[in-house]
Amino acid sequence: MSDASKFDDVARDLFNDPDRDVTLDGFSLLVHGQKFAYLEGGSLVVRLPVERASDLASRGVAELGPADPNNVDHWVRVTASEDWSELAAEAHSLAHGPLPGGES
Repeated sequence: MSDASKFDDVARDLFNDPDRDVTLDGFSLLVHGQKFAYLEGGSLVVRLPVERASDLASRGVAELGPADPNNVDHWVRVTASEDWSELAAEAHSLAHGPLPGGES
């Protein structure tokens, strides 16, 4: 399966819940116009809280990318596609906030 096909699977999982308000722009996933994940080469790049990004990097799950200037969020690159759906959902939650009927 190609990286593009794996990315399509991740996007499809997020699109299945209309409350998520996810849109696609090429190989970028957005919520309310804000990019939270994108495919680059053979990796999914997601924006996560600094603590989570640092944890994933320390365990070798992800590589750190650019940090948010306010040191709140960090972009991480994830090559293992089996982690893509979970981390894209986490990045979506950060960008979107709590979903209706979820935590508030």
